[in-house]
Amino acid sequence: MINRIFLSVCLVVLSVTAKAQDTNQNTKPKLVVGIVVDQMRYDYLTRFYNKYAEGGFKRMMNDGFNCKNNHFNYIPTKTGPGHASVFTGSTPKYHGIIANDWYDKYGKTMVYCAGDDSYESVGTTSKDGKMSPHRMKTTTFADENRLFTQMRGKTIGISIKDRGAILPAGHTANAAYWFRGKDEGVFISSTFYMNDLPKWVKDFNNLNVADTYLKTWDTFFDIETYTESGDDLNTFEGGYRGKDEAIFPYNLKKLHKINGGYDILKATPYGNSIVADFAIAALKGEALGKDDITDVLTVSFSSTDYVGHNFGVNSKEVEDTYIRLDRDLERFFKALDAEVGKGEYTVFLTADHGAVEVPSYLKSKHIPSGYLNNRETRKKFEAFLTETFGVEDLIENISNDQIFLNYDQVKKTGKTLSEVQDVMVNELIQYDGVYKVYSATTMSNNDFTSGMEELLQKGYNQKYSGDILVVSNPGFISYSKTGSTHGSGFNYDTHVPLLFFGKGIKHGETLQKTVIPDIAPTVSALLGISFPNGSTGQPLEFVLD
Repeated sequence: MINRIFLSVCLVVLSVTAKAQDTNQNTKPKLVVGIVVDQMRYDYLTRFYNKYAEGGFKRMMNDGFNCKNNHFNYIPTKTGPGHASVFTGSTPKYHGIIANDWYDKYGKTMVYCAGDDSYESVGTTSKDGKMSPHRMKTTTFADENRLFTQMRGKTIGISIKDRGAILPAGHTANAAYWFRGKDEGVFISSTFYMNDLPKWVKDFNNLNVADTYLKTWDTFFDIETYTESGDDLNTFEGGYRGKDEAIFPYNLKKLHKINGGYDILKATPYGNSIVADFAIAALKGEALGKDDITDVLTVSFSSTDYVGHNFGVNSKEVEDTYIRLDRDLERFFKALDAEVGKGEYTVFLTADHGAVEVPSYLKSKHIPSGYLNNRETRKKFEAFLTETFGVEDLIENISNDQIFLNYDQVKKTGKTLSEVQDVMVNELIQYDGVYKVYSATTMSNNDFTSGMEELLQKGYNQKYSGDILVVSNPGFISYSKTGSTHGSGFNYDTHVPLLFFGKGIKHGETLQKTVIPDIAPTVSALLGISFPNGSTGQPLEFVLD
């Protein structure tokens, strides 16, 4: 009798445990898709809302969760750091990607965030595939998912830009693919991931999809209806070689040979289209989301950045690019519905940074703005240093709004490093266009919890960053007088979208402030896996269902 009771109890416990395991497994999405739209300001969601279809941005906003007050919480707001921060849940202070390129003060040379000469190109004879994520010091949530699933959950990264594919996918990715333009127009990779391209990638490349996009780029709708942006003909835009005016339409087939070959596609909405094409091919070719072990697909749409740099925030070209990206998102989501199943996947969408309005345009509207004359400033500053300390060549490098000192020359001044830094800070703060200046000593010895100082500190990496950090005035940039750029800690660069959609996500919106490092731990919490090892963000509990 006792044995029968004991057996019955065991069966009940086993049944409950099995149901709990099934429930836990069923709450996990089969696929997580992380989308980064390069240089997307938050207001592109609202400015162009009435031009969007129902199945792209609107589907995410209306059926998912919209974090309306989402910001980067560090400086610099650039592509490499942005992608690393989204997926590691950290900032440059910890993950080590302090810029796209930066000065290596130990090797005395500039380095690239994804460059790695210890690997070879795959799919091209060029050097464009000599890449890896080795400079990123922490894990991504995709890495943690791979570890959690004993490497059975796949990770694939895709972008026009190498860094937009490599950094999000992390260190353990099955593959990362990026677009090689110029005379090839194909997707390539690195021996870090593989020795040969998979058949599905070769098949895609053999279709010569890039050729189909060398066509005329005209507006998706009647240009007269593009009232959300400025005049098509103005003095604030760059354009393409071979066309006198930066106005629609653009004959890409005619222009491409004198604009970098297939590289011209990167600076048009069709660069996003070919990424969407390739992402859909990856869904099928890699059988993503086909079992109960969660896979991760990272997709970075980079052409928005190229178009923004060329034409500027207020251009009709930017508006048309987002209208067309919206349609690409719609067909991508339909492919996810078909291949993975409605309600079986989770998507988040954000950006790696925003962008400033073209300062020459702002100036025409009487808003304080302008351009920095770095050459004259450096000349004046170096003369001051030589006169003050009686030593030449104190500055070893100036890049990314940072000054790196020559420590051998600093010793010759008879002053301590912090004393030399203090003199430099007190001099630079007097210069036109300079908003804030801080030394590495100040960043290392203080704990800032608000303002521009906090953003600088979260972007300051003790090992890699410079000796002096400079912040320019709002609206002032070191750039051409046409087109937009980014990199600051002001709202135009920090305020970006954050949309969640799909399995495990509530419907709703918030104006509560969220920050970029919150994304990765939120996805980790959804999956029930470890947070990335350097994560500083907090899970957004109000987003999760």
